[in-house]
Amino acid sequence: MPFNKNNMKKYTQLFFGILACTLLSACDNPLDLNDPQSINNELALSSDQNVKLVLVGAYDALSNGDLFGGNVLRNAELLAANGEIRFTGTFPEPDEIFAKETGTSNANVSNFWYRSYRTINIANNVLGALAVVNEEDRDEVEGEALFLRGLSYFELVKLFAKPYSFGSPSERDAVPIVLTATNGLDERTTAERNTVAEVYAQIIDDLTRSASLLVTSENQASRATKESALAVLSRVYLQIGDYAKARDAADAVISSNKNYALNGSIADAFNGGTTNEDVFNIAISLVDGVNNMQLFYAAKTFDGRAEIEITQKHLDLYEVDDERLDLFYVDGTTGVTRTGKWVNKYGNVKIIRLAEMYLTRAEANNRLGTTVGATPADDVNRIRTRVGLTPLDVVTLDNILNERRLELVHEGQRLHDVKRLKETITEGGTEYTYDNNFLVFPVPQRERNVNKNLSQNDGYTNN
Repeated sequence: MPFNKNNMKKYTQLFFGILACTLLSACDNPLDLNDPQSINNELALSSDQNVKLVLVGAYDALSNGDLFGGNVLRNAELLAANGEIRFTGTFPEPDEIFAKETGTSNANVSNFWYRSYRTINIANNVLGALAVVNEEDRDEVEGEALFLRGLSYFELVKLFAKPYSFGSPSERDAVPIVLTATNGLDERTTAERNTVAEVYAQIIDDLTRSASLLVTSENQASRATKESALAVLSRVYLQIGDYAKARDAADAVISSNKNYALNGSIADAFNGGTTNEDVFNIAISLVDGVNNMQLFYAAKTFDGRAEIEITQKHLDLYEVDDERLDLFYVDGTTGVTRTGKWVNKYGNVKIIRLAEMYLTRAEANNRLGTTVGATPADDVNRIRTRVGLTPLDVVTLDNILNERRLELVHEGQRLHDVKRLKETITEGGTEYTYDNNFLVFPVPQRERNVNKNLSQNDGYTNN
């Protein structure tokens, strides 16, 4: 029977409840060190159906609030604030990140590391059990697990290592690469950090294999597809400056049997379920999922915490007729400006939109002097005309990068563009160059207490 993730989701809670009981039953001895995140046991991996349920569990892990349920995007925006947003909340962890004073015990950072490796470990369990998966579904299951692992490592390397554009990637520490299921504490307590170059090579291998195994999407944006793997690859190649491959990956998404299309207005891209513009998202419903972008960005009238405000410095970046300005609103309670991209707590978390693919293709074509798929002007003007702006006759690289900055704002991409473009962020009168120590997270002290082989990042106390 073909693998249908949506039909299986209703069984997941029951399955993992049974699994938790199985794991807990082995822990009568308080000194038992069985890793509670391990799912490599006979119950979990003994049958086709169970392996597929474990794969659903990997999606659930990825969608946690500490990861793509919002915090990965939010924390990147806080680090790249540049005086264009302010954090005004009471939680110390995001406040530290916003101030570029992140401590080695910051719970948001520690949970990001832990949740990422939990997702990777579940994916590794699936990849290690492919032999029991029905042959007709095996490529899909493998492709989805590789996608989840590659995406997780991509976020880790971007936030725990200096950018690829700085120095020699083969000489700088990134994060440990673990490619087999960890069923106890041994490997977690000995794994050393691989280099930036090694981690990027692994990400590219995972995502390339994923794209080769998965079928063309029918706009199932909340699960991995060939197009979502290619879209993440386009980000990876852009980050390392391989513009030809970034261009080709983005073009493949855009031209994939016409499955995707820009929404009629930019507002239609947010605060709802999957649209034709979504390449990958995190599904939220009345009964499942969390949208921490909405939680922190939205006014209290929208059931948000109203902790991130937009400053005039950012609003001044737009042309006067730009309809993207209409997405901002004044909070009637506080009188400050907030973004309307995140006001529905039941709206999907949009991770990759088609608009980004047009801008990536435009940038890469411009840099290379090519017109693969379309001219840079054609792609940029698609974005401009949708928001009511006059098309440009001549498009420069600065035009493209400006459109990218405005189109993707508050979606977690600005920090990574700052780093790859070697730009500078100014916060409170202090300049932070793209390679600044404090635009990189510290390796969590909690992890270093367990694993003595983990080195600490520059600028942080090496306890």
